[in-house]
Amino acid sequence: MDVPFLLSRAQMRRIEPFFPLSHGVPRVDDRRIVSGIVYVIKHGLMWRDAPKGYGPHKTIYNRFIRWSRLGVFNRIFAELAGQAEEPDAIMINATHLKAHRTAASLFKRGAVPRRIGRTKGGLNSKLHAVCDGLGRPIILLLTEGQMSDHKGAVLLFPSLPRAKVLLGGKGYDSDWFRAALESQGIDVCIPPKANRKVQYYYDKQLYRQRHKVENMFGRIKDWRRVATRYDRCAHTFMSAISIAATVCYWL
Repeated sequence: MDVPFLLSRAQMRRIEPFFPLSHGVPRVDDRRIVSGIVYVIKHGLMWRDAPKGYGPHKTIYNRFIRWSRLGVFNRIFAELAGQAEEPDAIMINATHLKAHRTAASLFKRGAVPRRIGRTKGGLNSKLHAVCDGLGRPIILLLTEGQMSDHKGAVLLFPSLPRAKVLLGGKGYDSDWFRAALESQGIDVCIPPKANRKVQYYYDKQLYRQRHKVENMFGRIKDWRRVATRYDRCAHTFMSAISIAATVCYWL
């Protein structure tokens, strides 16, 4: 059965330097197997339902799991995103990703962190993201679903690039975050919360650009295994997110 290779040879040349070296028996065609991984994640399939043309489903699955444990896909995303020019404007936001029953099974306190939490909407994870002015993701962070936007911003702050301005929603309106950004010379474009005694000024015209980060979430959620979390382990789910973000924006 002929299947389309979802990555061109030019795209493969960009990511091959990040692949682990093969030892002993040469690996099965990387382009075919990686295309199979992309196909499964994009269409939300079980691994055993991968088209036969991409090779044995166990080979595709094992490659994904092994490279996820090594952080290969996360590193590819970080390196390619890091090659872009330093942005003038950055945008921060977060979105919930529903956990399927297969991901939430055996969920209990004290177990290895899976980045799954309980909210009003049930069990889910939360993806925090920082985008550049074009709406391309440059930093991604996976947490439990109940983590607030502000706490996510605290975790992301050390990795923020030196931009001129940061755009964020009301969930990021805190004295600490404003002061931390200003200490780095980053202007703040965040609407103040209604209960603030002092209502900070923000550029409403510039703030309208924040729809780009929402568009980014919508685009990577078109990948079925990102929109719905099927992976039990946080590192494999983060790999799926990194693959979707890389293919959509950096290849």
